[in-house]
Amino acid sequence: SVNALSVSIGSTPVERGVSFDLAPGEVLSIVGESGSGKSMTAKALMGLLPQRATVTGTALFDGNDLLAPDANPPRGTGIGLIFQEPMTALTPVLTIGLQLTEALESHGLCSKQQSVRQAVAMLDRVGIPDAAARMRQYPHELSGGMRQRVVIAMMMLLGPRVLIADEPTTALDVTVQAQILELLREIVREMQIGLILITHDMGVVAEMADQVLVMKAGQAEEHGPVRQVFSAPQAGYTRALLKAVPRIDTVVARGSMHASEALLSVKDVSKTFPRPGAWFRREDGPRALDTVSLDVRQGETLALVGESGSGKTTLGRVIARLTDPDAGRIMLGGTDLTRLTGRALQAQRRAVQMVFQDPYASLDPRQTVGRAIAEPLILHETLSRADRSERVHALLEKVGLSADMAQRYPHEFSGGHRQRIALARAIAARPGLVVADEPTSALDVSIQARVLDLLDALKKSEHLTMLFISHDLAVVRQIADRVAVMRKGRILELGAAAAVFAAPKHPYTRALIDVAPVPDPTRQRGKRPVLQGDYPTGPLAEVSDGHWVAA
Repeated sequence: SVNALSVSIGSTPVERGVSFDLAPGEVLSIVGESGSGKSMTAKALMGLLPQRATVTGTALFDGNDLLAPDANPPRGTGIGLIFQEPMTALTPVLTIGLQLTEALESHGLCSKQQSVRQAVAMLDRVGIPDAAARMRQYPHELSGGMRQRVVIAMMMLLGPRVLIADEPTTALDVTVQAQILELLREIVREMQIGLILITHDMGVVAEMADQVLVMKAGQAEEHGPVRQVFSAPQAGYTRALLKAVPRIDTVVARGSMHASEALLSVKDVSKTFPRPGAWFRREDGPRALDTVSLDVRQGETLALVGESGSGKTTLGRVIARLTDPDAGRIMLGGTDLTRLTGRALQAQRRAVQMVFQDPYASLDPRQTVGRAIAEPLILHETLSRADRSERVHALLEKVGLSADMAQRYPHEFSGGHRQRIALARAIAARPGLVVADEPTSALDVSIQARVLDLLDALKKSEHLTMLFISHDLAVVRQIADRVAVMRKGRILELGAAAAVFAAPKHPYTRALIDVAPVPDPTRQRGKRPVLQGDYPTGPLAEVSDGHWVAA
């Protein structure tokens, strides 16, 4: 029971008067934009605030006030916290087994032999195959979904009565997200624990939550049952937040692209990477791309969707010539990009620009953003310093930033602003095609909506053609003209976005759409399809005008 929780860092208030109750077997979802105070609430309850933080209010758990000056929060055994990024929550130099048993032993809950047996059983319980073998592996050897399951297992081993999950599915693709949410739902139902789910994904909120707490700038804007908040939101901020949510079940009117000519043609492109540790044995792993063919039409947005590991990013990098294919052709206009090398390749690079998933990692932290945006101009155009500076300022303003920001460094910007800077750099060279690789996956819903609007505006003003890579089907439905569905390096379905979403022809596409969360709490909750097993992967055959499906 939390009452009037307030937090100040130094003299700056960051959270004011937050109150809520949580019952056994109940899910409370805390939602809001980045910086709204969601994670600060979790840290306050766990006693993880910085030393110069001042906390007032009460948080009663088992009759004890967690916010009292001499409080010793029952971390793990009473309240467990699942962090947003499991790769940073796990120690990279320790095995999974050692990190799981360490928690049990440090709390004195059992002996070393018992802790190993319990850890293996819990890994099996959270759905990790071959659990005993996984105990000997390191975090980098597991997928993102498996790492998240390990962190959940680590918490559940200690038997907490309250579990706080801070953005547990943000960077996961739709199928892994569905599995993690199903796991959390089963844990709450079977063990009757209380779950505080911190997220910006309103589809996840609608699917999981019983109660919703909407936060903005450190304050509670609205609090109530999930159906009431979604159907009749009282606060203007809640209404704006729900309005900004892209929906997979909403029809988006877009013009037909049937008459457009192909700007880019990918013909029978294949790519295989060596197995890890097999560089000297030349042992090849599974094909990342398996004879992929598609056209990107002039002026359209073609979306590539699919699970992690389906080959989406590899295809984008091959098209941008950041990765060389093993076979096949990539025709841009009348030029085969796969045959270009040296100066000829550099001259063509301006025609295809890439926007990466993490703008912070793709911007040089030692360069000002003005210098980063000017780099393509230096490489591809002959401009005076004054003209180049004027062009950089114009590009910043085009993406909704001010010219004076050119002298700042990447760390001085928010995630949404950094993505705008990455877009400005991509269009600086006046490309014909932009490859956008998950450009909104790490952004909260309101910033995501602004970036999507910006992409649409830039596409029109700069006459761009776009290849949009994403695992978020709701975003794809909002922005795409056509959709290509990929799995295991092959395209299984390709057609107009409206047709693919309204009447998917391939069973994998239908399953992919079924597992996507919808921001509607009245929709029947329950188990979602598991996307495993074999699907038809034969050559594409045209089933209707412009709609192709794997046989």
